[in-house]
Amino acid sequence: MSTDGDYRSAARLAVGTVALGAATLGYAVGIERRHWTLRQAELPVLAPGARPLRVLHISDLHMMPSQKSKQRWVAALGELEPDLVVNTGDNLAHPQAVPYVLRALGSLLERPGVFVFGSNDYYAPKPKNPARYLMPRGKKKRIHGNHLPWRDLRAAFVEHGWLDLTHVRRTFDIDGQRIFAAGLDDPHLRRDRYNQIAGPADPAVLRIGVTHSPEPRVLDPFAADGYDLVLAGHTHGGQLRIPGIGALVTNCELDRSRARGASRWGAHMWLHVSAGLGTSPYAPARFACPPEATLLTLVPRPTPGERHQEDTPRKARSDIR
Repeated sequence: MSTDGDYRSAARLAVGTVALGAATLGYAVGIERRHWTLRQAELPVLAPGARPLRVLHISDLHMMPSQKSKQRWVAALGELEPDLVVNTGDNLAHPQAVPYVLRALGSLLERPGVFVFGSNDYYAPKPKNPARYLMPRGKKKRIHGNHLPWRDLRAAFVEHGWLDLTHVRRTFDIDGQRIFAAGLDDPHLRRDRYNQIAGPADPAVLRIGVTHSPEPRVLDPFAADGYDLVLAGHTHGGQLRIPGIGALVTNCELDRSRARGASRWGAHMWLHVSAGLGTSPYAPARFACPPEATLLTLVPRPTPGERHQEDTPRKARSDIR
């Protein structure tokens, strides 16, 4: 038979559960999504004998004009003076965001840079049921918002000297070292046309592929064509992660264990997925997955006979507030 004590215990448990849920939601919405984080990793992807290269990977800004804290933090990344900036798309979340993206990128636009676009460069976000984020991808009906001024953003990037890699192959030099790069339009929107860049990657110190969404169907041909490294975004690192378990979803066909960070793809290629710096304004929460940019230090691949731990990138993390 139940007692008044049992009811009181159950009531306390219910109240405690609700309070914990509210506190977690408050942290995810009010604190963590503004906990700007610089991650660092070292990857052995350069040709033997090459000098190290420092690559800053930026993705998924989802910029709103009102996001002053994000704009200041991104602007401070210019102090890193990377050798190359790679932007993997989803810069915009508002039709008037272009000047704020450019202001945030600031001196980084004076560094060598390459870019592709994602779905939220082309289309504005729309209100959606948050539960859709956890649904299997095949059961989601794609909802597009209004068109965004991606052409204006592209023109500004190109004017500053950044290279648009959308369905093109490019070769350029950084401090006398030859870099080969190619990219795709957003696979999430099925705008990718790998046949337009297909073929063995040109000989270079570094051969990089760039895509917004890290779909396996595009990663496989990059690997087959001899690329050393592919950089992507889109996943937000899962956006909501459970400690000890990791990402619940990736919003693409990539497996959850690769939702953020560096991993091997095939025998010779590395993949780096950025958890990105933003969220949709209609789902402004992150949990156990702070917004991030990544500084990758690229070093030569080990030569045969060298002792190494090639399958494990050296990682570090620092927070810049």
